[in-house]
Amino acid sequence: MDLRKLKTLIDLVAESGISELEVTEGDGKVRIVKAPPQVVAPIAMPQVQALPAAPGAPAAAAAPAAEAAPAAPQLPAGHVVTSPMVGTFYRAPSPGASAFVNVGDAVKEGQTVCIIEAMKLLNEIECDKAGVIKEILVENGQAVEYGQPLFVIG
Repeated sequence: MDLRKLKTLIDLVAESGISELEVTEGDGKVRIVKAPPQVVAPIAMPQVQALPAAPGAPAAAAAPAAEAAPAAPQLPAGHVVTSPMVGTFYRAPSPGASAFVNVGDAVKEGQTVCIIEAMKLLNEIECDKAGVIKEILVENGQAVEYGQPLFVIG
């Protein structure tokens, strides 16, 4: 199949209401899949407004601002396995399968502990330290950010 035909097929899929097209021509086979548009929900950020300081009390005005800063969430002691990418966290290789690891399981360095799906690719995430899973910090199917803690290993 030449590139002009392929380009025409891609354009047809993009402009139409279909989400998938598969064409077999001779011994060649082409499958075009259109991903649904992803909706990004805006996140409301709280706004902090500074109050004017009372005359003669500049030090007191600085104290409430320091107290308003949220404390970082405390992680249990141990080695933290973090997400190497942005994606969707899965504890098992398929929906009906058992989880790669559970709390209390012993893990070896290089052992697969979860999958992160990013751009329709399933990426196996390996443990970078041997130990015992103390805590799983993410729910199955939850979106994760780069550097987000996933597991605590003791």
